[in-house]
Amino acid sequence: MTFVIVGGGRVGLRTGRILQEQGYGVVIVERNAEKARRARDEGFRVIEGDGGDADVLDEAGIATAEAVAGLTGDLNVNFAACMLGAEHGCRTVLRIDEDYRESIYEKYADEVDEIIYPEQLGGAGAKTALLGGNFNLLADLTEELQLFDVKIQAGSPAVGEYVSDLEDLIDLEDARVYAHGGPHQPMTIPLPGTRLEAGDRVAIIAKGDAVDRVRAALLGDEAVA
Repeated sequence: MTFVIVGGGRVGLRTGRILQEQGYGVVIVERNAEKARRARDEGFRVIEGDGGDADVLDEAGIATAEAVAGLTGDLNVNFAACMLGAEHGCRTVLRIDEDYRESIYEKYADEVDEIIYPEQLGGAGAKTALLGGNFNLLADLTEELQLFDVKIQAGSPAVGEYVSDLEDLIDLEDARVYAHGGPHQPMTIPLPGTRLEAGDRVAIIAKGDAVDRVRAALLGDEAVA
């Protein structure tokens, strides 16, 4: 299974390292020669060029990739890469940088599978710690973690449940709820009284061997389908 990451900067390389450590194939697309060199020095296969260019992404193997992530600091490049990936049936992940605005999120949310905003994720963790939340619970888990999201379907047993009670529904000691968001809303740390509705998304951190069980618990019959 191979993933194409457009952007060999801090976010792109960190994502690539995690994927490689878990045994996945990673191709980095980077137009900056120095960043491309650093990525090669870390053992990545690197394609130098514009990540929004179809020929460059073809060279990177987008036609057979599982997913493409636009993780540069340039929203236009990221979006172009995602749209080209979607044409090949790839899962698409779009990075929005520090100029994040709700209107920008809403503009692109329906066009890609997932939007990430690294600065917001870091801020959410800091806020949780400041409010006395147990953000450091990650230290109690193993290093073999995966962060993934699940879209709650109408028939899910999670509909109507409090987000704070999801860990009981999951019934696993090695999975934690990280964030929640309604349709077309960015994910944030949920309030204790937040109830799940169909169309909501929840982000889960779990051990790799627990991911399928967590999905099944949250999706019910949809997981089988």
